[in-house]
Amino acid sequence: MEQAVTPWRVVQITDTHLFGDPTRRLQGMDTQASFAAVNDLVRAERESIDLILGTGDIAQDNSEEAYRLFHDEMLKLAPDMVWIPGNHDEAARMRALPFGRDANRKVVDNEHWRIILLDSSVTRNVHGFLEEEELAFLEDALSTAGKRHVLVTLHHHPIPCGSAWLDNHILRNPEPFHRLIAASSQVKVVLWGHIHQHVDKIIDGVHYLATPSTCIQFAPHQFDFKLDDKPPGYRWLNLYPDGHVETDISRVNVHLDVDLDGTGY
Repeated sequence: MEQAVTPWRVVQITDTHLFGDPTRRLQGMDTQASFAAVNDLVRAERESIDLILGTGDIAQDNSEEAYRLFHDEMLKLAPDMVWIPGNHDEAARMRALPFGRDANRKVVDNEHWRIILLDSSVTRNVHGFLEEEELAFLEDALSTAGKRHVLVTLHHHPIPCGSAWLDNHILRNPEPFHRLIAASSQVKVVLWGHIHQHVDKIIDGVHYLATPSTCIQFAPHQFDFKLDDKPPGYRWLNLYPDGHVETDISRVNVHLDVDLDGTGY
């Protein structure tokens, strides 16, 4: 009898915007409560998880308490987790956290896959940018992947999402990034957060994926900032040894207060 092929089971949790103070709110939403609701959903739906990817905007206030909450809760869901900074985080602070050494790894491998984690954050700016050192790291990580398939993740969107205000905050130097992706036939997935909405496109054989936030959602195809009434969620990915990818998002089915008339944050 043919043996079942086991995938690498990965879950993406993104844009949690946690506060150290549990009484604080983001556009009316209790981000700790929404984070907990998403975690409960993951626990109910995903029987086995190998790795959690936290793709930025972990903390809204850069507090150690917020980062610790994320870190500790993710390790309750899976035996391993890594994260990258978003525009609301401070990359240097995340690297310096006493409990975050393993979470700051920039490459995670198994026998058949390599996950490459990029820092697209720019200090005190909302838009993304990949510095020369980061592009050089990406090139090296691709060239040393061996026969592994590759997933590349960053916080900022590397392709336009169709909302003018969000596309002002896109990755500002996508050309060298896309050249490196196109030059590697091993890249199967490009994954990001930042835009608080679902994207699933295949471009030249590569899955380009964005994922709902665990808190507030941004309405798609808007000229100015506008919140959506869709609930928070997460993404799961099954990465198979032959390079095949299964993925989808899932959203909570609970009421969470949000100020839909908010004009920015």
